[in-house]
Amino acid sequence: MSSKPVYEPHPSISKKAHIGSMSQYRELYKKSIDNPEEFWTDIAKQFYWETQADPKNFFNYNFDINKGPVNIKWMEGASTNISYNLLDKNVKNGLGDKIAFYWEGNDPEDYSRLTYRKLLEEVCKFANVLKSKGVKKGDRVAIYMPMVLEIVIAMLACTRIGAVHSIVFAGFSSDSLAERMLDCKAKVLLTADCLWRGDKLLCLKVICDAGMERSAKLGHSVDACIVVRHIRRLSSSMNATSDSHPSNKNIPMDDDRDSWWDDEMEDASTSCYPEWCSAEDPLFMLYTSGSTGKPKGVLHTTGGYLLYAATTFKYVFDYHPGDVYWCTADVGWITGHTYVVYGPLANGATSIVFEGTPFYPDNDRYWAVVEKYKVNQFYTAPTAIRALMKFGEGPVKKHDLSTLKVLGTVGEPINPEAWMWYYKNIGNEKCSIVDTFWQTETGGHVLTPLPGATPMKPGSATFPFFGVLPELLDEEGKVIEGPGEGYLVFRRPWPGMMRTLFGNHERFESTYFSKFPGFYCTGDVREKIGPFAQPDVIQHAPGLPKTRSGKIMRRVLRKIAINDRNVGDTSTLADESVVELLFKNRPESLAA
Repeated sequence: MSSKPVYEPHPSISKKAHIGSMSQYRELYKKSIDNPEEFWTDIAKQFYWETQADPKNFFNYNFDINKGPVNIKWMEGASTNISYNLLDKNVKNGLGDKIAFYWEGNDPEDYSRLTYRKLLEEVCKFANVLKSKGVKKGDRVAIYMPMVLEIVIAMLACTRIGAVHSIVFAGFSSDSLAERMLDCKAKVLLTADCLWRGDKLLCLKVICDAGMERSAKLGHSVDACIVVRHIRRLSSSMNATSDSHPSNKNIPMDDDRDSWWDDEMEDASTSCYPEWCSAEDPLFMLYTSGSTGKPKGVLHTTGGYLLYAATTFKYVFDYHPGDVYWCTADVGWITGHTYVVYGPLANGATSIVFEGTPFYPDNDRYWAVVEKYKVNQFYTAPTAIRALMKFGEGPVKKHDLSTLKVLGTVGEPINPEAWMWYYKNIGNEKCSIVDTFWQTETGGHVLTPLPGATPMKPGSATFPFFGVLPELLDEEGKVIEGPGEGYLVFRRPWPGMMRTLFGNHERFESTYFSKFPGFYCTGDVREKIGPFAQPDVIQHAPGLPKTRSGKIMRRVLRKIAINDRNVGDTSTLADESVVELLFKNRPESLAA
């Protein structure tokens, strides 16, 4: 038995929770597995559908490559529009004057807010701008933006007209941007002039120019590039007089291709009729690193993703009307898609779009934001928690965190020491911690505690979410009964999971379904290393090549092991210097 303690949810959380006990969880979970059509149909009734799904064909799938092509379909026959459900429906239900987003800039003096009504107007205006650029249903729109409100407006404007957005994290190299624009054949690129990340300036438009030039050389040119004047509206830029200051930089603009966001929006209409999309029409694509270094364009679709984003957000964060929710993730990652934008808006929530870092201008920034907005649910990465632990309790105690009810972690497993620090110092031993396991491919949480029901065990993602049927397999593909370690797989789909890899269904099948036909394989292996796998050499390392969200880039480690300096794109690394150090310290005994 594990010696790790187990913590029950605080009675104040359980009493008001949507799911207030394990018996209630088990009852709903059983229904979601035994009768998924009824379970998800009940949830679908909360949203608007222009046409209804065929009840006799609500979902069907094939996970076994030996029986034919892998396919996943939910709610065939249904049609809807996500922006209509996230905006128009909420305004019609009386939430027009409710704050949809607080924006908190890199500098604490920069902040704003956007109501549901104003967000709807801005989305309609920008949807009309996109239409004026020739963007139509099914076209791809690349987005390379900072964490500003325009990135949300751009995403929802795409959904308004049935276009497919492909967001590239603002900080990726121009080569990475070019590769993604080329692969998805982006019609338009949306960006900003510059951004501040802490005290570092990044000129996004310059990166975009290099990316567009490279993409054109490789055979694909975007029709238009629309640029947000971000840096000029910041308080840190207001008093700038130097020509070298970013607020006065001459941002390079190609008159035949480039235009300013505000100029385009000036005369755009605030009315845009929604494009009704089939449930299985593409919603967005998001590239994730492949083991070969070539990114995979993970494709999510309209109807199922809406249901799953809405449902996981509601239950995993135990969201109630009036709560203020904050996920610190960048929208450039799947966490930002599902739990900054789509999930909160589908529940009519108020949430925060945060441009800054945990350490700027000081290492209490997160806690200052929690206090400022009276945050109730807080969702961040274990990497950030571990970094903030180093500063001790002082920065935490400067702020009133008493409004917090639920604390979440995402992006990597959380070690028990960080979990306990989070529980005691941030949650005051009263908050529930939801340690969530999921992937870009899954669209939303698949293993997670529920705040009012699940006993919490440090370092454990606990139980499957509704509709999720996990199994543990050994190397031969046999199910491991009871406690064990092996390959984490899923027996059948849930509404929010990916449907394919853009333009490469064969790679989709071989990556996720070939090892164990009949199962979706996450690639996560949980097994002890036996004597047969005893390492030949152990290399001591000052650090590992981790992304900003805390994931280890194993592709880079493999290259270091074979002394191949062609490591591919490393622009997502939190500290690129680690790679050179690892090559430098590579043991001589590995030379062969």
